[in-house]
Amino acid sequence: MTSLISSFPCFTRWAKRAVALSSAGFALATLLASTAHAAGDADIQLPAPTDAVFNVFGLGLTGTNILLGGLVMCVFGALFGLYEWRYLRALPAHQSMLDVSSLIYSTCKTYLLTQAKLLLMLEVLIGGTMVFYFGYLQHMAASSVILILFWSLVGISGSLGVAWFGILINNVANSRMAFAALRGKAVPLSEIPTRSGMSIGVLLVSVELIIMLTILKFVPRELAGVSFIGFAIGESLGASVLRICGGIFTKIADVGSDMMKIVFKIKEDDARNPGVIADCAGDNAGDSVGPTADGFETYGVTGVALISFICLAVKPEYQWQLIIWLFAMRIVMVALSIVAWMINTQLARVLFKDSKTFDFEHPLTLLVWITSLLGICVTFLLSYTMLHTLPGFETAWWKLATIISCGTISAAVIPELTRAFTSMHSAHCHEVVDATKEGGTGLTILSGLIAGEFSAFWMGLTLVALMMVGFVASTHGLHTGHKLHELMDYPEVFAFGLIAFGMLGMGPVTIAVDSYGPVTDNAQSVFELSTIEQMPNIHNEVQKDFGFKPDFETGKHFLEANDGAGNTFKATAKPMLIGTAVVGATTMIFSLILMLKAHEGWENFAPLSITNPWIIMGMMAGGAVVYWFCGASMQAVTTGAYRAVEYIKKNIKLDGQTKASAEDSNEVVRICTVFAQKGMVNIFAVIFSLALGFAFVNPVFFIGYLIAIALFGLFAAVYMANAGGCWDNAKKLVEVELKQKGTPLHDSTVVGDLVGDPFKDTSSVALNPIIKFTTLFGILAVEIAVNAKAQAHYLAVFFIAIGVFFVWRSFYGMRIGQKE
Repeated sequence: MTSLISSFPCFTRWAKRAVALSSAGFALATLLASTAHAAGDADIQLPAPTDAVFNVFGLGLTGTNILLGGLVMCVFGALFGLYEWRYLRALPAHQSMLDVSSLIYSTCKTYLLTQAKLLLMLEVLIGGTMVFYFGYLQHMAASSVILILFWSLVGISGSLGVAWFGILINNVANSRMAFAALRGKAVPLSEIPTRSGMSIGVLLVSVELIIMLTILKFVPRELAGVSFIGFAIGESLGASVLRICGGIFTKIADVGSDMMKIVFKIKEDDARNPGVIADCAGDNAGDSVGPTADGFETYGVTGVALISFICLAVKPEYQWQLIIWLFAMRIVMVALSIVAWMINTQLARVLFKDSKTFDFEHPLTLLVWITSLLGICVTFLLSYTMLHTLPGFETAWWKLATIISCGTISAAVIPELTRAFTSMHSAHCHEVVDATKEGGTGLTILSGLIAGEFSAFWMGLTLVALMMVGFVASTHGLHTGHKLHELMDYPEVFAFGLIAFGMLGMGPVTIAVDSYGPVTDNAQSVFELSTIEQMPNIHNEVQKDFGFKPDFETGKHFLEANDGAGNTFKATAKPMLIGTAVVGATTMIFSLILMLKAHEGWENFAPLSITNPWIIMGMMAGGAVVYWFCGASMQAVTTGAYRAVEYIKKNIKLDGQTKASAEDSNEVVRICTVFAQKGMVNIFAVIFSLALGFAFVNPVFFIGYLIAIALFGLFAAVYMANAGGCWDNAKKLVEVELKQKGTPLHDSTVVGDLVGDPFKDTSSVALNPIIKFTTLFGILAVEIAVNAKAQAHYLAVFFIAIGVFFVWRSFYGMRIGQKE
């Protein structure tokens, strides 16, 4: 353990103390905890397969046939992702651009390997928790505990694997897109990043399903449920680390690089700026690695939440049918996403091929709506053919399909709402620019905050409306005998989980439009860093080697405009993921409540009444933690950016230089990595310790805490994400449409973007995995707590003290004046 920690140059004595204190806490808990058995994760057993035959589009298939067929289809989905990578790699690009992409990729790969080491260290703590619970409290055999740990490592590996593929293909696509821009044609500049994004989205979902189908089909039934839990905790840990570290890294680099535009009046992505390579790597760390791992985890955790609910609340005779139906829906949506993308590609070529002015948002919007509408049609058709002849599902099929469709349509409606606040063409974005013209930087900031606050209002009401439809559908026919209550207890809660499930049905496309952003951002950087425009005889060289005369001015304009579209659709994916996390967490929290009900012998849910002081205090604690987290993550960005700016200002060389030295660029990358990991260690220590500490205080208190983290986190995340997106595209509006780079107006919008950077890409996006990790890990924490009632208060004080100590460290140990 010590040698592993010492391999990190950025780990300080405080990181070692975090591990030591947490490990000591587990040792103490192991000695003091009672061995009484509680109803919990170990009791989640999957139903035995039945011989029910499902009519899938006219084919009579058993559940086993569907699972095996799904595995085959998902293998083809993964091969589709690899094929698209090879296709993009075969596209032409100038060697100068390929060299830049290679440099960015090597930096990203080194960063990702560093994060893998950090994840292994943190897995020691999480693995210790699982060993303690399953092995010590639940008396499971060593082989079973090892199996659970194995699946948690698979979850971590899955998060890392899809993140690695994301940076690989994005760095293949960015140079090809930068070079394609020289042809002066817009449509290929839309197709390349969309193709890259689809390959990531389809491969990600396919790998996720392959793992989950393998557990469902091949792991013994009595261990499959806990294997799902282990897998979900592993991928949640992976996503949390990669999202938080990536968010801090990218914004340190972004702020450090962008500040030079104001200080030295140089252009964006100036090759002489040592911060640009770090910024490009950060675009991948924050906008590719983080979202890809996040999407992988969100897809898996939502499925695990529904499976847990089915095993706990659905009548045994209906459990197998519901599980097979859920997996069939996901399998079909993989193929549907590919079909929708193919249709959209052909439509875009027909509709936009002759356009002299091109809005890069249009093809992406079209793709989202085509997928959503096709998804709803397939949902009803598949649900009808599979379920309507099965006993108990004669009328339930259309209610289940309606609930899922609420989520599927939201995957198109929520991006439209987000565009209203973040698009370059939106009234809010123009309002920021108009306010800045007269009021300067102060009104830049205020106008962006207003956009974020309005967006949180509309997003909240939209989610309420969708959940209301799901609620009504789940209770329809309450007095006529045709109701979901005949299949399960608490169908309203299951409905909320199905809405999240429906949102994720469009997972490949949601990930695709999100991954569009880092490709367009990096393509602009690759163009500038290659210095291709300044190369002697470049026009003749391109004409000779590639058969066309380069159009640099049109190409640069298209790259900048496309970057604005990328900013917008990066913004659209964030509310989708955070909304899914919150709605899905509702189902997981309710599964925890059912476990507590069984353990405590509650006849009803009266202990969870809003009049219970424990609920009120727990919700207050959850809200406090959300706001601490936002501050702690931004503090890490602020301190790291200060160090990066300080170094760049001392070492930037503008006279007689065309490019920054590799040594200076590497030092900026090192600074970003150091502060990303320091911030992550503090944050993880707090989240981990408070989850245990609050669970030991009182399980009901902890449920209030989880609910508040989800609700406060939702609105804080949406507010910050959309405010940041509005500031980002206000700057892009000034650059692309007003063409006022280097003016005071531009400087003010750059400052707005600097404020928005940690808003949208650090704090807001990282709340998503924090909510899910806290909920998943919290289930184990509560189950440990109910087995240690005699010593619970002592353990609560111990773990809360550790958490408060690292809260203090997250500011006072990360201040600008502190040494690394």
